[in-house]
Amino acid sequence: MPDLKDGESTQVQGSARSPYILKNVGGVYSCTCPAWRNQSLPIERRTCKHLRAFRGEQMERQRLGSLPASSTASATKDAVIAPKLLLAHPWDKYTDLTGWWMSEKLDGVRAWWDGRRFLSRQGNVYLAPDWFTAGLPNVPLDGELWLDRKAFQRTVSIVRRHDQSEHWRQISFVVFDAPDVGGPFEERHSFLAELFRAQRLPYTRHLSQVRCGGCADLQAELARIESLGGEGLMLRQPGSQYEAGRSSTLLKVKTFHDAEGRLVEHLPGRGRHAGRLGAIVVELPNGLTFSVGTGFTDAQRQNPPPVGSVVTFRYQELTDRGLPRFPSFVRVRADS
Repeated sequence: MPDLKDGESTQVQGSARSPYILKNVGGVYSCTCPAWRNQSLPIERRTCKHLRAFRGEQMERQRLGSLPASSTASATKDAVIAPKLLLAHPWDKYTDLTGWWMSEKLDGVRAWWDGRRFLSRQGNVYLAPDWFTAGLPNVPLDGELWLDRKAFQRTVSIVRRHDQSEHWRQISFVVFDAPDVGGPFEERHSFLAELFRAQRLPYTRHLSQVRCGGCADLQAELARIESLGGEGLMLRQPGSQYEAGRSSTLLKVKTFHDAEGRLVEHLPGRGRHAGRLGAIVVELPNGLTFSVGTGFTDAQRQNPPPVGSVVTFRYQELTDRGLPRFPSFVRVRADS
């Protein structure tokens, strides 16, 4: 039977108009079909009829049967409350960032260390192995579970597993704040620098910060980071406190790209968009398709652009498959 090597993907035709994507990332086999996505099982324990048909029933049974027992009990033994994270606003290009603290915006998974375990923004537990967390202090730390630039999808596939696998050895916990230390950012930054200078941990490090010298310095550093495959920059206001929610003291600076594609399908809305447009399916010149669900006005959701029109969309970067990440609708091309 055929199989997928680590990092490979393939298309299979299902009941939907567009084919489903089968993928193997770090030993996690996934499918874009609703049956795989909607399962409540850990991602490494999910399967579906498309995976069984492609890989064979026996290979799928062997894969699932060889997995270690799930450690979900340790994740649910007590109540979990979502952490109150400091969140960034986009830079408006008018705020003078001279003197602000500048660091790379890591394309990983945001994680809050509560002194015992990692929590997601929603309060879900990331089940890291004991050897990964050994030596971490009994104080809250705000950071990123990070693998490498342009490796977001692989990072997610590792940290969302429930089997505490050896794949975690590829991950680093990059810490950028210590919320409970209090005081201005400079004091929290010094605390982290001293903490990890005194105790070097194999899977944890402190994110370095440099002063921004002005607009030219900002643009040069942004261009450098993006040339290396990075996502962008984070800027912190000097003397700022750690506060829950979005704050103008923390700004993200990224370059977005515009592109065009042909609208091939309307997708119905759900929730507050029920009865009107939810998203559009866009086809790129190379034949790849993807959905765009943001950027529409209420009037456009009531009277969406016609199928066949050429639309402009804005996106952050391309995924490994060449699809736009975080696409947002901009406009219909005037001559389409």
